[in-house]
Amino acid sequence: MFTREPIVSGEAILDYIPQRPPVVMVDSFYGAEGDCSYSGFTVPTDHIFRRGGVLDECALIENMAQSAALRVGWLCVSEGKAVPLGFIGSVGRCALGRKLRAGETLLTTIKVVAEVGNVALAEAEVTCGGERVAACTLKIFLQQ
Repeated sequence: MFTREPIVSGEAILDYIPQRPPVVMVDSFYGAEGDCSYSGFTVPTDHIFRRGGVLDECALIENMAQSAALRVGWLCVSEGKAVPLGFIGSVGRCALGRKLRAGETLLTTIKVVAEVGNVALAEAEVTCGGERVAACTLKIFLQQ
């Protein structure tokens, strides 16, 4: 079970990602260690990606993409650099599990497996209560 306290949460997250409400899919950042970073999101009752009381599958993919953006934003701000815009070039090996309801909290792990210039390949995994609910690979291009 993940027991860390967030180092950034709430509206302060907006300092590290280019996304803005109502499509923000991360609300806490737990830090980065080596090639991995950890973010969280608690599903609100009125989120734009909720349909029929559950979170749409596209929201999980967006959560993974924003978690990758949050990692880059955190590292850039830590180094005194501007937060760059990033673009998802591809989503691969996507596995989506059960639907999520309001009040459930996601923990997303991003692991960068390769970086060449402004392109990164990352593996993303989303868990809820220790249960894996989504995973994919992301090819990310950073605007320079």
